[in-house]
Amino acid sequence: MSTLKPLTGAQAAAEAMRQINPDVVAAYPITPQTPIVEQFAQFVANGIVDTKTIPVESEHSAMSATVGASAAGARAMCATSSQGLALMWEVVAAVPGLRLPIVMPIVDRALSAPINIHCDHSDVMGTATIGWIQIFSENAQEVYENMLLAVKIAEDKDVLLPAMVMQDGFIISHGVENVEVFDDDKVKAFVGERNPDRYLLDVDHPYTIGPLALPDYYFEIKRQQEEAMKNAKRVYIEAGKELSKITGKTYPYFESYKLDDAEAAIVVLSSTAGTAKDTVDKMRAEGKKVGLLKPKLFRPFPYKEVREALKNIPVIGVLDRSIAFGAYAPLYAEIRNALFELDKRPKLQSYIFGLGGKDIFKSQIEKAFDELLSGDVTPEEERYIGLRG
Repeated sequence: MSTLKPLTGAQAAAEAMRQINPDVVAAYPITPQTPIVEQFAQFVANGIVDTKTIPVESEHSAMSATVGASAAGARAMCATSSQGLALMWEVVAAVPGLRLPIVMPIVDRALSAPINIHCDHSDVMGTATIGWIQIFSENAQEVYENMLLAVKIAEDKDVLLPAMVMQDGFIISHGVENVEVFDDDKVKAFVGERNPDRYLLDVDHPYTIGPLALPDYYFEIKRQQEEAMKNAKRVYIEAGKELSKITGKTYPYFESYKLDDAEAAIVVLSSTAGTAKDTVDKMRAEGKKVGLLKPKLFRPFPYKEVREALKNIPVIGVLDRSIAFGAYAPLYAEIRNALFELDKRPKLQSYIFGLGGKDIFKSQIEKAFDELLSGDVTPEEERYIGLRG
């Protein structure tokens, strides 16, 4: 059983949270994430969920309260964007080492300065190396389903790591789509209840959380985190197979779109993949063999599987909605890493687009495809889509 509901991406995240029914949600508003906690607060006020909500004075406090609740044994969540994520950085960076399975929806927005409230991926890419599972969503439907997956993966006993579920600010968070919402009872059975082995309020089995670890043990703790992240890659597939029994869908590490015979391909995250698919369809109708790869699981990154999917494509363009100043752009760098092991590597081109919410159009993606098909690539230099002058 399922129901179609007209929902924004933010409401889709809140709808998933309603079905998950977390014990604690710490709420602080920031554009464009605010509708997530607003919608969920309505569920609380109407008695639809029995979650304890904590209105706090900042994003730093939101994550701190979420950490405290999770350490006490609760299923705890919060949500944020941009400068909010930056403000809570001190605590965000600590959560993976505390091994707390917090799930946090992120509505991607540019970082200041200058101040900008629109979409790019500079906020979340700044957290890519600290140990959070990261799942990207193309549309509101994926936001809803990825939230359910994230809880299942994060709380797995072989993982116990926090997870972020990304959606593009305003483009997805404020755009209304039909979202297929699945039966409450089945979803609740899928996510189950959190059942931690140890927690601070279990006075019969006391333990320490967040201790000082000097050189004699710190290294070993971080090594355990890496093993947990490797486990997350396996558990992602296992959880996806279980969720598919409810949804009838599949949950691979990435989506391949008309790649099998492609002579050129584009790799891109999130909502832009939808625009790129339309471009692929248009160019295929014109006889041009182009395709798309859309990563969904960004951390842990599925290098082997991406390499297998792209190994026979002559030329690939990677579109990033963020810059790693002084280095290769984040997604481009990962695709280069994935293909490095090949004896015969595809040609690669880095493209930067959409910073601060600047629109990208099918005509611009088509131009990038035409460059790739012509062999016009400069692998050591990025190109900019939609940049003035």
